[in-house]
Amino acid sequence: MYITVLLVAFTCVISYKGLKDELFLNKYAFEVEKITIYKEYIRLISSGFLHVNWLHLVVNMFVLWAFGSGLEARLGVVGFLVIYFSSMLGGNLLALLIHKHNESYSSVGASGAVAGLIFASIALVPGLKIFFLPSWIFGIAYVLYTIYAIRSQRTDVGHAAHLGGALIGMTIAILMFPDVLINNWLPIVAILLPGIALIVIMIRKPDLILIDKRTQKKQLTTDDRYNVSKRNYQEEVDRILEKINQKGMSSLTKKEKEILNEYSRT
Repeated sequence: MYITVLLVAFTCVISYKGLKDELFLNKYAFEVEKITIYKEYIRLISSGFLHVNWLHLVVNMFVLWAFGSGLEARLGVVGFLVIYFSSMLGGNLLALLIHKHNESYSSVGASGAVAGLIFASIALVPGLKIFFLPSWIFGIAYVLYTIYAIRSQRTDVGHAAHLGGALIGMTIAILMFPDVLINNWLPIVAILLPGIALIVIMIRKPDLILIDKRTQKKQLTTDDRYNVSKRNYQEEVDRILEKINQKGMSSLTKKEKEILNEYSRT
């Protein structure tokens, strides 16, 4: 279980820095625009080590320790890490697919990876109970809550990544141990079939379940979005330069100075 402990410790350190340094958080958070336009693919993984608050971090780390320790012992280091990072990456890719036309969408958290561990455990351990509930009931409730959370537009936490991570974690566990389909078929079928159906609906018919139409933005091409982003950035730089001209360099805020320094390096 030493890898699980190392993951918990590393995530706590990175999250602490993000909680204390908003610029660091923004630099490595999951952001649709930064990934699709600026090709900052590291955010698909780095966002999994950041959290929006202490409760978010503590809950995820407790669940990571509780489920990760058992899976690490059963699967070994390699199998455990495959499930953890595949769930993290796959969950974020699903979030990217679902929110691809919402360039302002942003999220952080290890919840997608942690959900993968939970649902891998559900697949691998017949009779498993979570919070005193049969695992298949917990699994279905989790999927339904995730859909509600996505629809309610709760920001910063990647609920789409939760769902994707959960289903990917379960699927990889089944691929590693196909015999669980015989020994533990009820929770697997009860979770995978509706979960996959809901993902298909979110991708193909998002208006039915995903986002209120009033919050939808006009769908822009990649070039359009790049040009809008570039224009907004240039307008901000121009505003800062005008402020220097009128009030001097000492009038700039810390964030304005950082924007100017970044602009000077381009």
